Amino acid sequence: MPGAGGGGLPGALQGRPAHKDIALARTQVRDGIAELLEYARKAGMPLAIEPLHPMYAADRACINTMEQALDTCDALDPARTGALGVALDVYHVWWDPKLQQQVARAGRDRLLAFHVCDWLTPTADLLNGRGMMGDGVIDIPRIRGWVEEQGFSGYSEVEIFSTANWWQRAHDEVLDTCIARHRSAV
Repeated sequence: MPGAGGGGLPGALQGRPAHKDIALARTQVRDGIAELLEYARKAGMPLAIEPLHPMYAADRACINTMEQALDTCDALDPARTGALGVALDVYHVWWDPKLQQQVARAGRDRLLAFHVCDWLTPTADLLNGRGMMGDGVIDIPRIRGWVEEQGFSGYSEVEIFSTANWWQRAHDEVLDTCIARHRSAV
């Protein structure tokens, strides 16, 4: 199931934004998802909107909270057909004071994916400096509990972008650590 934050200001990733209107960018993303949704329905492939941390609003994803993602879902799929939902990545949404409320709002039918890793402090690289579960400040078990209370029974997908640390280690060590940390910190 595809998941993405949808994009930011057109051209910003290349350093040349076409405009600075974040509301317009969100409308453009919503319109793009609406167009993709028809193809996804025909293919029987649900789409997941993954809100990304606000640090990415300009260049990667102007949908930054679960609330914004769910508002988009409600606008495009009001009947909650299962064709459109959210991918909850703890790295991007752990800080949101409305997170528990929005997870409950999503419910089982809108929670399509659950991604785990940890937010390190200090964070040396906001894109590729993620931590192994348990090494940072995110209360992953609490968030997992909220997700499971809604009936989510899918996988916890480990998503550690870590060019300076975990990507430098032996694959066996990384996998063994992921398994151990999933048992102790997720």
